[in-house]
Amino acid sequence: MKLLDHLEEWLITFLMGAATTIIFLSVVHRYLSGTSIPGLQDWLLSLNFGWAQELCIIMFVWMAKFGAAYGVRTGIHVGVDVMINRMSEQTRGKFIIFGMLAGALFTGIVGTLGAHFVWENGFHYAFYSWVGWDVGDVPEGPTTPDLEWPTWIVYSAIPLGSSLMCFRFLQVTWGFIRTGELPHHDHGHVDGIEENPDVAETYRLEDNLHPHDLNYPKHHSDDQSDRGGKKQ
Repeated sequence: MKLLDHLEEWLITFLMGAATTIIFLSVVHRYLSGTSIPGLQDWLLSLNFGWAQELCIIMFVWMAKFGAAYGVRTGIHVGVDVMINRMSEQTRGKFIIFGMLAGALFTGIVGTLGAHFVWENGFHYAFYSWVGWDVGDVPEGPTTPDLEWPTWIVYSAIPLGSSLMCFRFLQVTWGFIRTGELPHHDHGHVDGIEENPDVAETYRLEDNLHPHDLNYPKHHSDDQSDRGGKKQ
């Protein structure tokens, strides 16, 4: 599981860094190509960056699909959970499990339909060619305009990302059933900065952007009592 977590993070990091670098180089190339510097201008004009925009769009699509799965695992996704957080622990737990399973069902359906779409969009032709089967009248499938890649490669982000997201929903659901805890992410926290526990508690976000897990009320009430005792 740790390997899968790291692969997920490495893929998102690579796509984000590579897309940013390509966009930067493309913009620099476009502006420097307009400068009348002998030798440099001719060399820059000989470089073709017409594929950069299309590649960055593809990379951002893949980053978004796998980033959504990462968000489920780490609790980054936000929602309006005011009503759920006002329920009793038992009722709240049932709604949380229902919501997680509904997310797993939805992403599982999207992943299945996406896999069928990718198969019919040219992957079946590529698969038959790889294994040496007779392709017959199976169409090769379309390609992208600039890179001329088979579009099934681009659309593979849908079944892969959605299937991983479905797995993350099931993973979080199972963890919640076992421990009563959900992944937490404090939007006010900044990595690399040490926080004073008293100050962090004072400015902790109580925004109902996430469902409170079954351990939240006890911790929250204890913290409120401690702060009340200190003030007195």
